Amino acid sequence: MNMSEKQALGDTKPNEDLENHVHMEAGDAAKLPGDESQQDGYEVLQPTRLYKRRWMMVLLFSTYSLSNSYQWIQYGIISNIFMKFYGVEAFTIDWMSMIYMLTYIPFILPVTWLLDKKGLRVIALCGTALNCAGTWIKVVSAAPNLFPVTFLGQFCCSLAQVFILGMPSKLASVWFGSEEVSTACSIGVFGNQLGCAIGFLLPPILVPNVDDMDELAHHIRVMFYITAGVATSLFILVIIVFQERPKLPPTQAQATARNIPPEQYSYIASIRRLLRNRSFILLIITYGLNVGCYYAVGTLLNRMIIAHYPGEEVNAGRIGLTIVIAGMVGSLLCGIWLDRTKTYKQTTLAVYLMSLVGMIIYAATLSLGHLWVVFITAGALGFFMTGYLPLGFEFAVELTYPESEGTSSGLLNCSAQVFGIIFTICQGKIIDRFGTLAGNIFLCVFLLIGTIMTGLIKSDLRRQKANQRVKEAEPSDSHTGSPDTPSVIKEAQL
Repeated sequence: MNMSEKQALGDTKPNEDLENHVHMEAGDAAKLPGDESQQDGYEVLQPTRLYKRRWMMVLLFSTYSLSNSYQWIQYGIISNIFMKFYGVEAFTIDWMSMIYMLTYIPFILPVTWLLDKKGLRVIALCGTALNCAGTWIKVVSAAPNLFPVTFLGQFCCSLAQVFILGMPSKLASVWFGSEEVSTACSIGVFGNQLGCAIGFLLPPILVPNVDDMDELAHHIRVMFYITAGVATSLFILVIIVFQERPKLPPTQAQATARNIPPEQYSYIASIRRLLRNRSFILLIITYGLNVGCYYAVGTLLNRMIIAHYPGEEVNAGRIGLTIVIAGMVGSLLCGIWLDRTKTYKQTTLAVYLMSLVGMIIYAATLSLGHLWVVFITAGALGFFMTGYLPLGFEFAVELTYPESEGTSSGLLNCSAQVFGIIFTICQGKIIDRFGTLAGNIFLCVFLLIGTIMTGLIKSDLRRQKANQRVKEAEPSDSHTGSPDTPSVIKEAQL
């Protein structure tokens, strides 16, 4: 046993110690190659355990996800300042955000394959290393003639994002029990949202709109140094602390997954099965429409606010902060709600519908001339639109069980990036030609389409059905027998 495993075993909660009767967890009944251990017609349940260390893993992931997502909107929220500093057009600065979306599309499938083959630790190291490298490249780019260098740094950070976005559901499944996975996934998404919030808040404060180019370069360099310092610290922490998986699995579903021989798992076959799942295809489209709208609003927020409230760069950042903070609350509440009720489709449809309502109200009130109204409507929009993110992840895992969580999450995020690029470009052009109201109505139309399509998704909760089958099959006398004999269930009962 290596040192990390000893440490993991040492921090087990007293009330979570392994008992002679091993609990059946969500998803136990789904049969996969290699999931059976036979003894005279009986199936042996495998030991499971929850470790305190699981919270450290998800918090560390959430923190380095924060460091990366902060840089997504770092340029866009003060686009007018970077346009002046580097002497480029607004559309060029928009690409500093859209590069995060574009990079994701061609790289997500190779990275998902790597996640399935090499595991969480390798992916975490790759993501934090690329993020760290990108921040230091930006440090040397704080000069008006070095826009290509700063773009290279942003590209490295966007590549790091590919190693980050698909991990929350995988991390939750590997480390957490069946009653905690939705909450853990929400915490993972929470870090990404908090990074966006900081990205909206800090750049307008750290980089004021001054005319002196030397002073402006100094402010930009300070901002880049702070980002690089944080990213470097997190990279070192991941090297030292981040653990691949617990010694014992948290659920029977994870125990089953560990027993699948690598040669019996086909990544290509898994992709094909997912693409033949009608409900999952509908979710891919609807998730992309919703999150794509969120990306467009975040990227173009500075332009929309400045158009109606000139000189309010700092308040534009605060409005973005309000959107994300409200969304973080929505994400956590939705995760807790799902863990308690398991009402995946109903909750997803309700949040989607409220995202549409919030977008309509935001579009109608943006030009009224009262910033406090915009703060309220933007917060309501963020609560539902950003709160939808973990719902999509967990609903996908339910619809696609027992396929890899990283694969389903990757396809969802890929759809979001495609729609994000399309919506950002189209809405930007519409705003330039027809104004902000027309641009926001454009997004409302697609949110309406997404709401209708969400209603068409069949609520086939495979993971929950598997769990229910095991609970119904568990014999009442499962505690009988020798204390040293593992609990067993007859195959006929399964």
